[in-house]
Amino acid sequence: MSNLNRIKAVNAVAEICGAEPMPTGPVDLGYYAEDVFNIDVMREYLSKSSCEKLLATITKGEPLDPDIAGDVAHAMKHWALERGATHYTHWFQPLTGSTAEKHDAFLEPKDAKAIMTFSGKNLIVGEPDASSFPSGGLRSTFEARGYTAWDPTSPAFIKRHANGATLCIPTAFCSYTGEALDKKTPLLRSMQALSISTKRLMKCFGLPEERVTITLGPEQEYFLIDKHFYLQRPDLLQTGRTVFGAPPPKHQQLEDHYFGSIKGRILAFMTEVEQELWKLGIPAKTRHNEVAPAQFELAPMFEELNLACDHNMLVMEVLRQVADRHGLVCLLHEKPFAGINGSGKHNNWSVAYGKNNLLNPGNDPHQNAIFLTVLTAIIEAVNLHSDLLRAAVTGAGNDHRLGANEAPPAIISMYLGDQLADVIDQLEKGAPTSSRHPGAMKIGADTLPPLPRDATDRNRTSPFAFTGNKFEFRAPGSSQSCSGPNTILNTIVAEAFDRMSDVLENLKKDEFNSGLQKHLQKVIRANKRIIFNGDGYTEEWLKEAEKRGLPNAKTTMEALRCLTAPENIAMLEKYGVYNRRELESRFEVFLEEYHRRIRIEGEIALEIAASMIAPVVTAEYGKAARALAAAKEAGLTTGLAALQKSAAGLGAGLDELNAKLDALRTALGGLHEEIIAAMAELRHTVDSLERLVADECWPLPKYREMLFVY
Repeated sequence: MSNLNRIKAVNAVAEICGAEPMPTGPVDLGYYAEDVFNIDVMREYLSKSSCEKLLATITKGEPLDPDIAGDVAHAMKHWALERGATHYTHWFQPLTGSTAEKHDAFLEPKDAKAIMTFSGKNLIVGEPDASSFPSGGLRSTFEARGYTAWDPTSPAFIKRHANGATLCIPTAFCSYTGEALDKKTPLLRSMQALSISTKRLMKCFGLPEERVTITLGPEQEYFLIDKHFYLQRPDLLQTGRTVFGAPPPKHQQLEDHYFGSIKGRILAFMTEVEQELWKLGIPAKTRHNEVAPAQFELAPMFEELNLACDHNMLVMEVLRQVADRHGLVCLLHEKPFAGINGSGKHNNWSVAYGKNNLLNPGNDPHQNAIFLTVLTAIIEAVNLHSDLLRAAVTGAGNDHRLGANEAPPAIISMYLGDQLADVIDQLEKGAPTSSRHPGAMKIGADTLPPLPRDATDRNRTSPFAFTGNKFEFRAPGSSQSCSGPNTILNTIVAEAFDRMSDVLENLKKDEFNSGLQKHLQKVIRANKRIIFNGDGYTEEWLKEAEKRGLPNAKTTMEALRCLTAPENIAMLEKYGVYNRRELESRFEVFLEEYHRRIRIEGEIALEIAASMIAPVVTAEYGKAARALAAAKEAGLTTGLAALQKSAAGLGAGLDELNAKLDALRTALGGLHEEIIAAMAELRHTVDSLERLVADECWPLPKYREMLFVY
């Protein structure tokens, strides 16, 4: 039996020519943000008064004046029509984890003629069917109404397709009764909460009120494989990951892929991706090979948090679309291939007050005092709510990634680096008197030495690491929305800032410095268990973390439980980020999604093993048995032992395969834990058989092909 489809796929990929170098001329980035209704466009198309009012909402956070909606809608329509858009859509982010859109035409017949209309009402509010999106019980199936509400802080943009274009308006999505059905609404609420708490804390230091800006830089990792292979892998088609696949002799162990030379076909893809992103005003900055073969990374420049989250959703969409045009498939699953690096989405987060990044140690003594206060508050936030941070990055895909091949472990801890850890240690014991750099260290009284932005090494095993002037939350998975993790991070930091303000507001002016120092000492002593600068992969750390009382939720099921804990509900309700019903609904949605994904994976594993693997192994065993019988009948002695061994191995493997298939069939009628365990057992058998069956007969593209032939 010859697997012609797999062989044809390999040959087809081999025949693809790499992109030929093209003559280059002067770089012209005049097309940057050409498809974005940004501030420059607003000034051109809007009346002066409407533009000023809208910009006040965007840049200063002032309430939106609904009276300008008609003017803005007219300007958007005029601008969109000039760019070929015939339809508009409210672009939102339901709890599916992706984006959603319902297109409506500008067209409106009038007196047997066609006109293009778009009103202020069309702009501000949409009414998509809410019953077909995950709601966790917030909506009944017979209650269809839901609303989308325009988010003016994220600019409208044009999405182009083969023969037209659509005006996309970023919106929030809520139920008829007002509960959030999306990921944007809680994010915006959390940003508001953190802004209020930050202003309160800065007031304790006597600073005038400034605008608070939360910034994010998400690093998007992904795999690329040729479409020919993808279409021959039902598991990739259905689940985004390979449920079977023996590791190749060479994968990433030679460490020769990371930052290596980018192949021509891939570079052509990356170049087009960047061009598409730049048209959308997304500042894609960095591209490179990642650690695993066929794995890559795209990183943008830092942006305001809400915009960065929206842009990352577009990044994932553009990656998939452009890959398809190049005969490739972009895999965003956290662990598409076993045994090698999974894909994450490192979230680089910081908070600015006015023009000052509060996570920049700086050179100014006063600024350093603020920095250490902010740092201490964040230490407390992460320690008290590590369970919520872990829940924010949970999912069936990320369960495979966390703790494996350079991904951080499921235990949430903080990395500060040697220098900051030394400062924190001294502060805990009393007034810091020394540093790895010269200078006195008394907070707010004597001059503090400058703390260099990159004063220490990075720790790739830390889930939450300080990296010079920001924190890098490394636990989010590559397919996940940035909104969920950052909603939680914003809220827990807001609470910690308020805790700090509760104390500092009651300090007398002449006692402020000493009182601040004492309080920071107290907070550090109470929360230092969360700080860990060592190797998060070691067994010693697992034992130490348990000794410290740090939670270790290894699976989605364990992690999600904290969403309904009374203390967490109370805290999130206090800051207006989620109410009880919204939290309970998300627990139900995420739990149901997890169960469904596991069941889909189990069923596709059963289907592949039963209908593709078992027939091949049966045929190979039959050939080996017939060859053995023929040799014995002919009275041959040479080669008999080899034939006996081959037939015995295939026969034993076939028996084991059928037993594991029966076990998975049974497991599919039970709990998800049973399905996962049965899938793991079946995979072990199938992957072993891959090494026994003749290469030309194996029905699935192998790891060595998918990871190295593209």
